Amino acid sequence: MAGIGEFMINHHKECDEVFTRAEEAVGAGDWARAQAEYEAFAHQMERHFDMEENILFPQFDQRTGHVGGPTMVMRMEHNQMRVVIHELRAALEAKDAQQYLGLSETFLVLTQQHNYKEEAVLYNMIDQVFGGEVEKLVAQLESV
Repeated sequence: MAGIGEFMINHHKECDEVFTRAEEAVGAGDWARAQAEYEAFAHQMERHFDMEENILFPQFDQRTGHVGGPTMVMRMEHNQMRVVIHELRAALEAKDAQQYLGLSETFLVLTQQHNYKEEAVLYNMIDQVFGGEVEKLVAQLESV
């Protein structure tokens, strides 16, 4: 049985891979490929945020009564990442590689710190809280 942690960590990796492809395309000055990869990246990130904010976090909060706890911090960090994703789009549209790559570093730091908290702590908590119901929860996430 795959747990929430395994499923979501795999999705983190997918998001990271498409982010890297967009960054590489910008670095190479291949703006058409950069645009396509960026759009795939932005879509994957929004899907990831949706899975967490609309399924995982509300169910975890309801089950544990932790409203305002760890998921609130994760939501705030998602909003910080959304701002940088928006700024990346603007740099891409301006074909400003230096700005894009600088923002990429910022995004990478934010994401690494955020993912560590989810992967090392929160997903394990969710797996423990949902126990035998984890498969049903993973099926809900897959449908997003």
